[in-house]
Amino acid sequence: MTTEDTTDRRKRLDGLCKRISSADSKNDLIDAIDDALGVSAPAGDHATLESLAKRYRGQCDDAGHVRDRVDKVARKGLPEVWVGKTSVLASDVVAAASRDAQQMSDAFEGGAKALLKLADSVKSAQDQDRDGRSKLRQARTTLGGKDGFFDDWYEDDDEESTRLKARSVASAGVDLLLKAAVAADDAARAAARDLNKWASEARAGKLDADGLTAADRLALADTSNPDGDPEMNEILSANDLERSGRAMDRLSAADRARMDHLMANASTPQEKAYILKALASGYSVDDVEKFDGKIHGKDPAWLEDHLAPVTTQTDSLTDEGKNTNGSNRNTDDQTFGNQRWSQDAATCVPSSTVTARAMVDPVYALQLTGGPTGQDADPAHFRKRLHDEQYRMHEEGDGDYTHFWSDTPAGMDSDGQVDISNKELSPHTGDHYESHDMNGADDRRDVLTDIEKSVAEGKPVPINVEGHEKNGDWVGHGMMIVGQEGDKLQVYNPWGTTTWVSEDDFVKGDLSGACDNRFDNVNRVYIDQN
Repeated sequence: MTTEDTTDRRKRLDGLCKRISSADSKNDLIDAIDDALGVSAPAGDHATLESLAKRYRGQCDDAGHVRDRVDKVARKGLPEVWVGKTSVLASDVVAAASRDAQQMSDAFEGGAKALLKLADSVKSAQDQDRDGRSKLRQARTTLGGKDGFFDDWYEDDDEESTRLKARSVASAGVDLLLKAAVAADDAARAAARDLNKWASEARAGKLDADGLTAADRLALADTSNPDGDPEMNEILSANDLERSGRAMDRLSAADRARMDHLMANASTPQEKAYILKALASGYSVDDVEKFDGKIHGKDPAWLEDHLAPVTTQTDSLTDEGKNTNGSNRNTDDQTFGNQRWSQDAATCVPSSTVTARAMVDPVYALQLTGGPTGQDADPAHFRKRLHDEQYRMHEEGDGDYTHFWSDTPAGMDSDGQVDISNKELSPHTGDHYESHDMNGADDRRDVLTDIEKSVAEGKPVPINVEGHEKNGDWVGHGMMIVGQEGDKLQVYNPWGTTTWVSEDDFVKGDLSGACDNRFDNVNRVYIDQN
């Protein structure tokens, strides 16, 4: 049995609403009603979904009991002893275990809520769909059989009255079918978004490398940079944890011993996490060793400044309204010293890609912030290196210039953006990037779940927006979606800021909140869409 695409169902029913409401002959109305009845009803078994939600909630209670027991151990006090293969303080392990148990409890509770909400939505949509079909069948029965070829040419007053009454009932019926389809589709997408997010939060289990103890996995998955909300600034993304585990298992015995030594001798949990992130980014143990030589002994604040181009502040999700140009008032400036991670000239696409790579590749980030030695802390020098990288990627993507003999960038086409995404990001995320034109809300709605899953795992997604200047001239811009919380997407703008926009605004295409009101159409997304 082939499952009908939910977007196609919405489109078909929207078209049938128009066909039925405008049907000006009996036979046309009968054909439209039959077509509407042929559209599949919302799928799903609400009883099964409710049962699954109850099982999740039961697991939530169990996780809560685990957290309480772990907290009890922590309150008794622990000696400063080292445990695990990579030398983790026992007190840190217990703290990480408590937070992991809390995350597990939150994940089960969040999953239960998502499934219960979906179950309610499915039942409501199916009831609404059933009512709509009843009205359509009533209208169909009222019309009787189809007219013959010549009979359909003429309609007397009684026949017209019957048709108009049937059309009114059928219009109400097909409208219910459309509302049911929209509600079920939106609920399924919201549930997929939330469940993907909670799955990505099950972090410790993603680091599946032979030889690492449970203590190691807990501590590494729990480590965050010191600024902002810890859960929004974890050093190792879900994707990092999976890739690092696979990379560790592929190492020779000698290289594995070297990695274990590097991690055991790390001076802070943050240094240890960045060592593992470098391996996850695709570097050899030789390269990781050189990288650690540049960061060893640095405090967590230094590591964040030099290795994390984007920091999410605790209050970043607060809605503070908009400026007069349509941009969000609440934005986070992303800086190194007094210099922003921002574009020079019309290099929005390569600039977004530079920052995205620095987010997933700490070795590259340090080259930009610290130079060849990793120790250069001059923001002006960082600005020069950032400028040079933006221009290098502009050349790599065969970008345009303002005129034939100019060296001032003037944008990049879709082929170039795909090219630099696959050259600069793929080796460090494992993703493949393809260009997808967004020709309306349906296209953006279809790709949204893939975007949210990707960024929840820690893999940035390039997007393009477009609009018009006040004089009517077309203008385009490239940005990067880098995070997701609830129904919000975090957008990095290469003007040097991050902010949150609603998924509803994304579906509408209006990302003016992340830039300004010139940009009211998301016209392209770069992702390996499932």
